[in-house]
This record gives sequence, structure tokens and C-alpha cells, in this order.
Amino acid sequence: MSTNTPSRRRVLGGMAATAATVVGWNAATQTWATAAEAGRGHGGGWWGDVAPVPALDGSLKTSAADLVQFSKDFGALVSNITPWAVLVPGSINDIVKMVNYARANNLKIAANGRSGTGDDLESHSNYGQAAVPGGISIDSRGLGRVISVGTNSAVVEAGVTWAQLTDAAAAKGKMPPAMPDYMHLSIGGTISVGGIGGTVGKYGLAVDTIESIDIVTGAGQLLTASPSVRPDLFNAALAGGGQVGIIVRLTVKIVPAKERIVVINLVYNDVATYLADAEKVMASGKFEVQAGELARKPDDSGWRYRMELGVPYTGTAPAADPLIAGLRDVRSEATVADMSFRDYIFRFDAYVEDYKAGGYWEQPKPWLSLFLPASKVKQFLQIAEADLTANDLGVGFVLTYPYRTSKLKRPMAVQPNDSIGYLFDLLRFPHPGEPNIAGMLEQNRRLYDKAVALGAKRYLVGAIPRMTTADWKKHFGSRYADLYNAKCRYDPAGILTPGQGFFG
Repeated sequence: MSTNTPSRRRVLGGMAATAATVVGWNAATQTWATAAEAGRGHGGGWWGDVAPVPALDGSLKTSAADLVQFSKDFGALVSNITPWAVLVPGSINDIVKMVNYARANNLKIAANGRSGTGDDLESHSNYGQAAVPGGISIDSRGLGRVISVGTNSAVVEAGVTWAQLTDAAAAKGKMPPAMPDYMHLSIGGTISVGGIGGTVGKYGLAVDTIESIDIVTGAGQLLTASPSVRPDLFNAALAGGGQVGIIVRLTVKIVPAKERIVVINLVYNDVATYLADAEKVMASGKFEVQAGELARKPDDSGWRYRMELGVPYTGTAPAADPLIAGLRDVRSEATVADMSFRDYIFRFDAYVEDYKAGGYWEQPKPWLSLFLPASKVKQFLQIAEADLTANDLGVGFVLTYPYRTSKLKRPMAVQPNDSIGYLFDLLRFPHPGEPNIAGMLEQNRRLYDKAVALGAKRYLVGAIPRMTTADWKKHFGSRYADLYNAKCRYDPAGILTPGQGFFG
């Protein structure tokens, strides 16, 4: 995937301007102007078409070194996505000012979650969704404060990660109930797409735990939205792909923290038994965590399934055997572990370090994330099994497990027309130097089309080539009109988050 990019003259002009402070945007030359350039002529006043940048509490960066950090995303599948400037906000008011500036000067603008750890901070969109070539990228880490942790909710700025909120809440004996599997994602970015993890069966998506938001709309207004205050804005912003505003602050539900967790892993050799047991487990309500994985058999002769179940507790550990009595797994391969709850929710960190050490973390990642109707899940999994090989995964994995679609309340997180849905999450980490990345993208498109024909919906992360407006209309169904109307009302100039491509 490639997006439009500024001309070489424009880029070089922007880079040259970094020798001095950037003070405005020149609409005629499509470059940033320094004070010296803007002051030429007219007795030293503002020159020509230069619009002055408003005074900011933070900073607007245009150097090559700053822009290159925003020239890629986690998927490493898109090119030509370098913005013309990066806003590091010092306050929410900076977002208001720069959205209004972008609208007045016909510039695109989008938030960038800057997720990750250490020096690997980048957008964790997978296919250019947060990209804003020729526009202004907002470094969300500039809004990184945990404002308060109360009895039942916490107030955070959008750049706070789930890891940061978890640690802040733990100090008061609390925790967020629904979290992604990778904890170093910004909360604002996560809820813009939904946020799914192993507790979806009990708590829904992360967006289902958001009680209210403060958002800067594309019209430049700072507004509060909740299920009862501007519900149209609230519903369009949560899992709406950043189309109606820049979320700047959120109120997140929290619950009493868990100290420990018993984790049970069960293995299945055939799809029918796995699916039947997975739905039986879900119906039992015994487990707060339920996840599952489709994996190659050790001899690479086919596929088998693994179910991961978790029971958090404080005090005495629950016995595992009564919890899994009557299930038809390969019991000789079952494992039971007892660990601190914090170690469990941060378990993916160890995988990340291994991926980085092996050179996998920086590779292209053609991911595919779908929500499947339970009535068709067996049929689709058999299609996927016939299409996928071990090499298609690299050192990645495929998650698949059930949840009740009624648990997902936010309308833009559209779901299959079935009481039970299944996540299908093809999380590839191809081998370094893999020559068939383009083929994997085509495989994603092929699997997506077959899934949609069976009634599936996509999760907004992932890489599916050639998504058209017709595809998006089919995806959102009757809610496409609601999203479109909210877009027209709250982003009338169409400046926000162009990388999603919902509207062509």
C-alpha cells in the first residue's frame, strides 16, 4: 500500500526550514516558513500566503529526524506516509489550536499513539490507518497523564498506555477489566478501533469499559461525550477509526485488582471438539479469561487447537480439575500454572523481547483480524487451514475463540448477525527476508472475501488490500449512515485520519 506523498521540493523545503523556527504554513509553496521567510516584503509583515502557527504549550516539529520517526507504522507495509509536521502537544488546548489550524489551511491531521517500549515507539496501526502524509501527526505521548484513580473509574489522557494505567490503578488496589494482550498500547488508540483481549467474554471490548470521553472534533471544538451526552459523537468515536475527532481524555471503568490467576491450557486435535468445548466453557461462566489458538501440529502435518482459560483469585487458589471436568481435550497435554495476575497480563513482553532479538519485530506484518459468526466458524476455519502454511505464520500465531456478541455494546464495533462470535486473529511475524509479503496480503484479501460471504466482519486493525467504499458500506451495514452523518457533522472539512479510507 502506498499513499500520496509531498513532492521532493516540498520535503526538502520543509527540511531546510528546520535551521530556524517554523512560524507558519505557506499555502502557495506548500512548505513551512521560517520567521525570516515569512517576514520578507511588506515592511517585514507576514508575507504572501503564510499563515502563522498559533502559540503552543508544546511544540511543532518539522526536522527530518522528527518526521522520519513518523514515516512508518507497526505493520511496515506502507510507504510514502511521512507527515509534514509533528505536533507534540503540551496541553489539550494545543490539539484544539492545531485542529483549527489544519482546517483553516486544508491540512490533514491524525493522532499517533506512539505505542511500544524503549526506542521502538511507533504507530501500532498495521496498514497505514494512522498515517497522515502531507499533514500533521499528533504525538499522543504528549498527553500522557493519569489524572485520577477513583473507586470505580479512572480519568486518563489519551496517550496513557494500558500498562501505565494498570500500574497507577494497582497502587489503589484497582485494575481495568478489559485490556489488550499487548499492554504498551495507548488507550486512545486502542478504543478508536475497539480493543480486544481474553476477557471479551465477560467485559466486552475495551471500548465497552469507557464511560465518557473528551474529544476535539474536526470542527475544532473540545466536547464531552458519553452514552447520555452527545451519544451520536460518543458512538461514532468509540471504535470509529478516528473519523470524528481526536480523543484527548477518557473516563475508564476500573474494578478491584486480582492478585493471582490459575491458567489452564488444553489441547485439541480436531476443530469440532474444540468448538463444542469452547462454547461449553463460555456458557459455564467459570472463567474470567478465555482465549484460544489455532496452531500447526509439532510434525507440521496439520492443525490443532489450544484453549487458554484463566481464573483470577485472591486468597486460596481454585482447584483446576473440577473446572475442566467433562471437557474432551487431550488431557495428557493439559497444563496448569499459578502466577501473579500482573505477570499474566504482561506475559507478551517476553515474546516481544524474543521477536526483537530474532529480527522479527521490525519485519512487515500482514495481519488479518476478523469476527466470525459461530454458525459459520467451522466452515471458515477449514478454509483457512487449507490456505495457510507454517511459513505463512513465520513465528506468529492465530487466535480463535468465542464470545457473546451481546457483550459488545458500541455500535461501530460491528458484529456478525449471530448470538456468538469468534475472533479470528492471524498475527503473522514473517521470517526476516520473507519474499512473499505481497502474496500474504493477497491471501488476506482472499480470506476476507470468503469470510464476508459467510457473514463475518473485520476488526479495524489488520492489512486488507483494496478496501473500497462499497466494502466499507457492507462492513458497517446500517451503521455506515450513522458514521457518515457524524463525519459530516463533526468533521465537515474531512481533515481527520485519512488513512482509514472509509469514505473513499
